[in-house]
Amino acid sequence: MNYLQYYPIDVVNGEGTRCTLFVSGCEHFCRGCHNATSWDASKGTPFDQAMEDRIIEDLGDTRIKRDGLSLSGGDPLFPGNLSGILKLVKRVKADYPEKNIWLWTGYTLEALSPAQQEVMQYIDVLIDGRFELDKRDLSLPWRGSGNQRVIPMKSCIH
Repeated sequence: MNYLQYYPIDVVNGEGTRCTLFVSGCEHFCRGCHNATSWDASKGTPFDQAMEDRIIEDLGDTRIKRDGLSLSGGDPLFPGNLSGILKLVKRVKADYPEKNIWLWTGYTLEALSPAQQEVMQYIDVLIDGRFELDKRDLSLPWRGSGNQRVIPMKSCIH
């Protein structure tokens, strides 16, 4: 898995103050995507143990409080990203069970593969669905088009 950008302090991508990781790799190729440079999984910097450790350390920053981690891209649920994302979200929940994790994906919740569903066990808020240019709506919080949903995952699990 590669990543394109990391923000240790972010107040835009999700509720509250967060750490935000933008991974590369996406197979949706949405027309009008605001981050089309992230589609190529080979772009960016390899996500390694040092980067994982940095995120864990940054989540301990008192400015993050009870907020958490946002995962975007590209698509964190792109098949090539799944093992790295799963390892990261498991560690975040083990080290900071009180923190929440938000994840943006072009897949819909109903269409997730078993491997993608495994990641969902650790996600608190899912923003799902492809960006659709004809449904673009900049007034929507945390999403770009009207078909995309903000789903509190804890209500979907168990």
